[in-house]
Amino acid sequence: MSISSLLVPDAQLDLRGTPCPINFVKTKLRLEQMPDGSLLEVWLDGGEPIEQVPDSLTMAGFQVEKITDCADYFSLLVRRPVTAA
Repeated sequence: MSISSLLVPDAQLDLRGTPCPINFVKTKLRLEQMPDGSLLEVWLDGGEPIEQVPDSLTMAGFQVEKITDCADYFSLLVRRPVTAA
């Protein structure tokens, strides 16, 4: 198995029960604190959070790697981009 096929998050953020747009703001702030290229796993509720947050993160310049339906919540893997030096 190649390393590139493993999506192991560098940090995790549980935002279940957190309303929009607070969940997006908290996710963006956490990503901005992380090193370039790192991967954050975010747990979001269904409905508005999973519908809004991935699109908002993409528009903010982050890369949504994977969305997993975990029955009672969604797991979102988001990568902080590597900025040019």
